[in-house]
Amino acid sequence: MAQLSHIAEDGSARMVDVSAKPISAREAVAAGRILLRRETLELIASNRIAKGNVFATARIAGVQAAKQTSQLIPLCHGLNLSHVDIDIAATDDAVEVTCTARTSAQTGVEMEALTGVSLALLTIYDMCKAVDKKMQITDVRLLSKRKIATE
Repeated sequence: MAQLSHIAEDGSARMVDVSAKPISAREAVAAGRILLRRETLELIASNRIAKGNVFATARIAGVQAAKQTSQLIPLCHGLNLSHVDIDIAATDDAVEVTCTARTSAQTGVEMEALTGVSLALLTIYDMCKAVDKKMQITDVRLLSKRKIATE
């Protein structure tokens, strides 16, 4: 069985030392959804949620959250992100959120993508909670992570 990299030999938590790893361009994509009533989706689409433009605010929250990941998750490395994109799309009964994060670093950027998605979804929840008591955040997951080939 593989050993967890964040656990020291004595069982204590530790930050992984990545100093010997080469810097490489990396990308991660995460996604999630929030289930909403059709009436709530109509309010969002017509910009009639009292707190303001839901999708614009959620995008900003997702980008800000991705940039703050290392301050939210104790053992994450602080990364200088080169790109964060929050894509939001409404369906008949939900809003789908996708976060793409990129960096050039010695470690991956998947936690930043997952944090961006999570906070964008939480922002939608917060902005709509007065009109929809049955919202449900679901399916938050990592879709992909990769090193990007550079020329």
